[in-house]
Amino acid sequence: MNLDELRNEVEQGAVDTVLLVMTDMQGRLMGKRLHAPFFVSDIAAHGAEGCYYLLTVDIDMTPVQGFEMASWDSGYGDFVFKPDMATLRRLPWLPGTVLVVADLEWQDGRPVAPSPRQILRRQLERLAERGWTANIGSELEFMLFRDSYDQARGKRYHDLTPANPYTSTTRSSARRSSRTC
Repeated sequence: MNLDELRNEVEQGAVDTVLLVMTDMQGRLMGKRLHAPFFVSDIAAHGAEGCYYLLTVDIDMTPVQGFEMASWDSGYGDFVFKPDMATLRRLPWLPGTVLVVADLEWQDGRPVAPSPRQILRRQLERLAERGWTANIGSELEFMLFRDSYDQARGKRYHDLTPANPYTSTTRSSARRSSRTC
């Protein structure tokens, strides 16, 4: 999907929401849920602001100290979520919704070097300088537990009840290693 196709689908009412996301330091998508007409008219060309906080938190969204870019002492400002329109795609599990990944930029347009996409981009450039390319095979693991979010939090994410026997018998070492999550 490109911006013109999105514009047409927004005008027809087929798309009403745009998720503008960045990858945080834990690999999660974080960002903004935007009204699609507003995205098309304003955000697609100029980007949207988001807080440095998103790159300086742990898995529980608690700010971690020691980052040069932001802290409780120096403050948390905003960078720009600049949409990479090459990543624009429909989300089949959310009707009327598309997703676009953003590159993070400082207010002056410079890339936010410690952002995951910039780190990856730099690594790919380093490979290219040597005449190499990267090929990966990604494996997505999904583990389902019977505990509710509140129950899991109450157990501090320890000793959760697997939804099926496969998880409990063959993934016991994975469960043990994920207890700090």
